[in-house]
Amino acid sequence: MKKIYLILIATLLTVAAPAALAALSVVACEPEWGALTLELGGDKVSVYDATAAVQDPHHIQARPGLIARVRNADLVVCTGAELEIGWLPILLRQSGNNKIQPGQPGYFEAASFVPKLEIPTALDRAAGDVHAAGNPHIQTDPHNITKVATALAKRLAEIDPANAATYRARHQDFDTRWQAALQRWAKKGAALKGMAIIAHHKSWPYLNHWLGLREVAELEPKPGVEPTAAHLQEILDVLKRDPAKVIVRSAYEDDRASNWLAQRAHIPAVMLPFTVGGSDRAHDLFGLYDDTLDRLLKVMQ
Repeated sequence: MKKIYLILIATLLTVAAPAALAALSVVACEPEWGALTLELGGDKVSVYDATAAVQDPHHIQARPGLIARVRNADLVVCTGAELEIGWLPILLRQSGNNKIQPGQPGYFEAASFVPKLEIPTALDRAAGDVHAAGNPHIQTDPHNITKVATALAKRLAEIDPANAATYRARHQDFDTRWQAALQRWAKKGAALKGMAIIAHHKSWPYLNHWLGLREVAELEPKPGVEPTAAHLQEILDVLKRDPAKVIVRSAYEDDRASNWLAQRAHIPAVMLPFTVGGSDRAHDLFGLYDDTLDRLLKVMQ
């Protein structure tokens, strides 16, 4: 009997050990939130990014492989503010995973924890792809990362209380490094204040607010509507009255319109990484803002 008892104990320990050591399964809707989750969770989390920097986060297919990832997730970390409205609800519904439905601890919207810009006073579909909750591209201002990190660390500890001390310690370490970086970026970015830019899409209001940039025009005639020849010609006329220094686009946007305008307006067109992975240097959150600033500062030289 003693031998049988020992065998049973050994079997139970063998089965229980992997479950106890299993990392928290996290699906991040965008790369910036995947990177932040890894900063806060380390080896306590296993993170899968649903999108890449070269993909438009507005338009993603709810493919079977992605549904399977969400089905097995403990936590889904997304931007919210309707950025993923075209595909995330489908994923959540088809996953059958009650833990990560809206209102549950396993569902986290980053935009819920920061003040939104460009909240419309009236909704009209004729105005293009306008988000009722405000502009969702909050990650272009690093100050927003501070707020989201605090909330996300608390959520990780809530879902995984056994590792709460680790999440708190990693958040404290991240915040110390992040505050130092914010001071460094503030000094570097001071030279950009007042610089006039043209944007491909309404991707940059938080960046503009952070650095004091002035947006003169957008290549899209309406949000989400591809640039047209007539609208680009109108921008050329605007630039005669209100010159800009640079045309900016994200890593996933087609460069043909910005290059066309750059050649005729005689100003540079610059790709900004927009999210983690958007350039070689933007391999993490720190690199994202380092590279963004350096690309803009190069225009000023």
